[in-house]
Amino acid sequence: MPVFALIIIGIAAGFLATRLMKIDTDIVTTIAIGILGALIGGLALRLLIAVTGFMAGLVGAVLGAMALIWLYKHYYRGR
Repeated sequence: MPVFALIIIGIAAGFLATRLMKIDTDIVTTIAIGILGALIGGLALRLLIAVTGFMAGLVGAVLGAMALIWLYKHYYRGR
């Protein structure tokens, strides 16, 4: 169940992160960024901070998705 929750949170986080970072992506890319960001950010945040619950996962997911967008904008688009 926790992985399923991260996927659901990731979809919302991908949407929020793409809007905050002002990047235009299609729906599949937005969902992929959100899910990967949720997995990276959610797990990292839970390891670094002993805070549990929905808000910690959402914050971590948004931060993780924003980090992926930053990497994408600086390294992938530059090619």
